[in-house]
Amino acid sequence: MLRYVYANDLYQYPQLAASMFRDRADQFKTRLGWEVSVDEHGFEKDQYDELNPLYVIWENADGSHGGSMRFLPTTGRTMVNEHFSHVIGGGEVRSPLIWECTRFCLSRTASSRMAALLVVACGEVMHHFNVEHFVGVFDARMVRIYRMLGASPDVLGRDGAGRDQVSVGLWHYDAADRNKVLRRAGVSLALSQLWFDRSFGADDAQDLAQSA
Repeated sequence: MLRYVYANDLYQYPQLAASMFRDRADQFKTRLGWEVSVDEHGFEKDQYDELNPLYVIWENADGSHGGSMRFLPTTGRTMVNEHFSHVIGGGEVRSPLIWECTRFCLSRTASSRMAALLVVACGEVMHHFNVEHFVGVFDARMVRIYRMLGASPDVLGRDGAGRDQVSVGLWHYDAADRNKVLRRAGVSLALSQLWFDRSFGADDAQDLAQSA
């Protein structure tokens, strides 16, 4: 199932949180060779994990992590504005209607539909938090994945070439996109909404949206 969990509440899901941070270390450090920090527990964390981001996490039947993403409003600190501003010509992306999405991570054992399930969660976040766009940094390997999902972004800027190219993208996710991704993920809209409501409840989500 999909869980929506703020960083301050991750302590309630110790196995899920630990396996997420270990899978992040495995993906970003071991497999991709990024210059990220891994602590003594084998966790990959950075300064943005300290800002109480919202995580979307697929929880496997055994309570472990299958895939995840991290969200922060662009009205506060973001990776795009603090580290990748040069990619978009030195500007910034700031709006209450735009959230940053980072740390798109899949475990080694993730099913073929895991990426689509995470994109389904993007639709729920947009719908319930009154978000119109996501902004994020992505590398060349993600281009094919986004195209396969039917979720290719508008590219705001690129830096580098080939496999080392880094881009900043802006995603809009309308009702037609949502329905396509739901079909790819093999879940109904009702089930997707149930997963969200189990994490927040509709009234709580609206309150959070107004205070974000």
